[in-house]
Amino acid sequence: MFFPTQTFMVAGLSRSGRAAAEYLLSRGAKVLCFDDVEEGSALEAARALGDLGAEIVHREQLAARAAACDVLVLSPGIPIDHPLPLFFKKHEKRVMGEMELGALALRCPCVAVTGTNGKTTVVTMLERIFQAAGKNALACGNIGLPLTAAAQQLNEDALAAVEVSSFQLETLLSLRPHVAVVLNIAEDHLDRHYNMENYIYLKRKLLKNCTESECAVLNHDDAVVRTFSEHTKAHTVWFSGTERVDGAYLDEHFLCFRGEQILSTDDLSLTGEHNRLNALAAIAAAKLFGIQNDAIASALSSFKGVAHRTETVLERGGVTYIDDSKATNVDSCLKALKGLDRETVLILGGKDKGERFEPLFAALKASRVVHAVLCGENCFRLMNAAMGEGFTAVTLCRPFEVAVRVACLTARQGQNVLLSPASASFDAFQNFEERGEKFAALVKEYAPEGEAQEVAADEAPSDGEG
Repeated sequence: MFFPTQTFMVAGLSRSGRAAAEYLLSRGAKVLCFDDVEEGSALEAARALGDLGAEIVHREQLAARAAACDVLVLSPGIPIDHPLPLFFKKHEKRVMGEMELGALALRCPCVAVTGTNGKTTVVTMLERIFQAAGKNALACGNIGLPLTAAAQQLNEDALAAVEVSSFQLETLLSLRPHVAVVLNIAEDHLDRHYNMENYIYLKRKLLKNCTESECAVLNHDDAVVRTFSEHTKAHTVWFSGTERVDGAYLDEHFLCFRGEQILSTDDLSLTGEHNRLNALAAIAAAKLFGIQNDAIASALSSFKGVAHRTETVLERGGVTYIDDSKATNVDSCLKALKGLDRETVLILGGKDKGERFEPLFAALKASRVVHAVLCGENCFRLMNAAMGEGFTAVTLCRPFEVAVRVACLTARQGQNVLLSPASASFDAFQNFEERGEKFAALVKEYAPEGEAQEVAADEAPSDGEG
């Protein structure tokens, strides 16, 4: 693309949309910006981009101005079957995502990570590992720093650790990672992708451009991910928590790679089976980039996790308050429940994504959850699933603030209050980060009085919900 001769419309002014518009403007392109929300952060972004020279398009102008554009740059929050991209495709105009634009601009090698859960953890692990090895490395993509912004900071000698969501994969064509990592597949985003076949196809798409000179790091323990090796030319390297595979694996109390002991499980700061698998995936990818064992071990032993993922925010009156707002699907919530070490009052609910909640409540009956507080847009679906599975220790109170207050009053000394919603946040919040921050503020206000100990959050960035 020769930017000065083309007119771009950037649709959606979230972090990625704003970054795409800034990148295009810096390259001399004519840029039109549109967001159907004209308040809050979107309005702030529109004003800032207008000051840089972008034309801000309002709803009543959209049809006419779209006709004047050559390329549509779509934010991941807007689906590809939305009327705007359909209009561009009908008129044989190019539709691309912010990440596609970033992939075209990226000058350095990258490792790209996708999967239903664990993406942000693994990408952040890799960033810390690369930096411990003395590399100029950035975690970017769905994690918070858009790829277009990262591409401008990374030269040819750098490394990019890119988190890729299924939303971004809808419009991603050009990315060819040196190492492509697929962590796991579970039900998620069925409200957008309609069925699991479409969702799996999009996740597999990360491997599409890989050739024999690239590597695919795949989860051998996941039956669906295991089949991805049949759909790529890349050299497959496995990771597994149950078998000694060609790649990274668990050998008694050690995380290993092809016969080498990298570090002891006792030295891994994160707990839980899922985090051991995340670490194994990061180890496999790092070794394929030639990173030495001591740098990997140092980074993983000091890594404390990412914000809003089973993060203790307060201890008061013998009750521990845990923010797991990042658990935006059932599988992620179930992983959090496996790590519980005492009785728990669980807060569930938010924007519905089309998942089945019956497996969640079936698992709750065998877990340490003593009560579930249901809130949000999908609270009645949650209630129906709970009743269908015979889990009756529930309270339904749709507003989030009321749910947090009820949970605080329900919990007893020696128990947890866990926000692990198994749902997206967009019914009441801009993102899961805002939901987690609101939870932390509310429990500090509502938790019954007692000796309090606030726990500092880790500084690691976190991703969006795609």
